[in-house]
Amino acid sequence: MSEHKLRPDTPCVAVCSTTFDEICRGCGRTVLEVAHWVAMTEEEKDAVWTRITAQGYPRRNT
Repeated sequence: MSEHKLRPDTPCVAVCSTTFDEICRGCGRTVLEVAHWVAMTEEEKDAVWTRITAQGYPRRNT
């Protein structure tokens, strides 16, 4: 099974905060990435997932 089949549909963790910059403190996406997520291609989403996981996102409380 491919990696993207094992992850959630979206990096959102319902802790949305972009108070001091353009990056959500919960998922690590930019404001534009959040706004356009549903229209992004799988390749675009894969690139975002790669970047945010390398940066330690999404920050899920498990």
